[in-house]
Amino acid sequence: MPSQTAEEKRGNGVKGRSSQNGSPFLLFSSAPFRRAPALFVLFLTLFCPALAEPRFPPPDFSETNHELPVTTAPATRAEGLQYLDVTVLAACLGVAVWLIYKPRSRRGVFWLSLFSLGYFGFYREGCVCAIGAPQNIALGLFNSGYAVPLTVIAFFALPLVVALFAGRAFCAGVCPHGALQDLLLIKPLKVPAWLEHGLGILPFIFLGFGLSFAATGTGFPICRYDPIVPIFRLNGPGLMIALAAVTVLLGMFVGRPYCRFLCPYGALLKLASLAAKWRVRVTPDICTQCRLCENSCPFGAMREPSPGTVEPRLLIPERRRLGWLLLLVPALIASGAWLGGKLTVPVSTLNPTVELAERYIAQQKSPVDYGVMTPEALSLERAERDPEALLKSAAAFRRRFWLACVLFGGWVGLVIGVKLVSLSLRTLRTDFEPDRGACFACARCFRSCPQELVRIGQVPASESVQPTTAVAPAKA
Repeated sequence: MPSQTAEEKRGNGVKGRSSQNGSPFLLFSSAPFRRAPALFVLFLTLFCPALAEPRFPPPDFSETNHELPVTTAPATRAEGLQYLDVTVLAACLGVAVWLIYKPRSRRGVFWLSLFSLGYFGFYREGCVCAIGAPQNIALGLFNSGYAVPLTVIAFFALPLVVALFAGRAFCAGVCPHGALQDLLLIKPLKVPAWLEHGLGILPFIFLGFGLSFAATGTGFPICRYDPIVPIFRLNGPGLMIALAAVTVLLGMFVGRPYCRFLCPYGALLKLASLAAKWRVRVTPDICTQCRLCENSCPFGAMREPSPGTVEPRLLIPERRRLGWLLLLVPALIASGAWLGGKLTVPVSTLNPTVELAERYIAQQKSPVDYGVMTPEALSLERAERDPEALLKSAAAFRRRFWLACVLFGGWVGLVIGVKLVSLSLRTLRTDFEPDRGACFACARCFRSCPQELVRIGQVPASESVQPTTAVAPAKA
């Protein structure tokens, strides 16, 4: 049996040390450190709620048997403390960028994410957050009576500005949603490529839905249907608690399921990071094509080098297909806008004012006995006080919904069309590297690279894997 070459022995030695010293899915091998995240979360869960006390005792409703509803949103925060939140956000973003690109420290990113989980998650209860801030911006743009707070603008803009220069540093160590899901991950499973592409358009669709709905002044669905926030607030509607339980269970086996397949702000960060000046690279200098980083990312962001040169005759059908898809995009946008316009009437009834106006008109045509002091009877009583104002307000809301539905339908068509076009494009890569948009910049993959182990002194330079011949990029 032929013996291994010296180069193969060095590669095997590096691989063995890499699996012992820096597994892509285990931060550190010591048992106390593995228990530290769980103990930290347990401490926050048990003791943080005790820090909040009501300023005044609730009134006594023992005579009427009235029960106070459970508060699911945090109280209004003092203006000075809101600016403190912005300062903490800016500081954390700066520290995250430094940790990712200067010391390339996964340990530092991990501890920063724990701080963000404690502060922005359990202490601030997920509000105000960058994920829901786009809805405030949309409402401010379409409603002249609403002024977007400066702190909300800061939470919306700062992570995006950082992403334009340094990628998704916010996702790496500042977002409490991502930090919580990182702690839950036990045994990551690989999501099939076809499913990854299909679910990957959901954040963009949810983004369009949230912005369109918020622009009408009806509500903030991104915040309302956030499955992580009930964990931070330790309460919420039954449906959201069930969604939170599903997210926790899924997060044990799928890396960051909310961030990858639902987060609308992540969709904006993904677009911004595609134009980032700096990007995360696995190797600190050169790629040796050792393939040790191939399976190091639990989030499916690692990309292989492009295949060899493609024969020109094989590119002809691909170019023809790309041309047809480019022509299909405007048709998808127009079809989506048309369908959205058709759904205006049923969708607009989600607005309480429109729903009340519809009930009032129906009551005038065919009266229904709703009983005494029922919610329906009381709402109709309010409507009868000034029906003209009610109908005028409902008509204004319905016009807003028509525009919102048309824009949302066109947006969905655009998202589907762009996704189909992107799947037909060839990307030129010479090394194994994370995808710019999909990479969370979590620094997990760094220690899978032998060159990184040499840089931090864990492996002598003489034992590093030598570069192999790079794969020739495809010619489109």
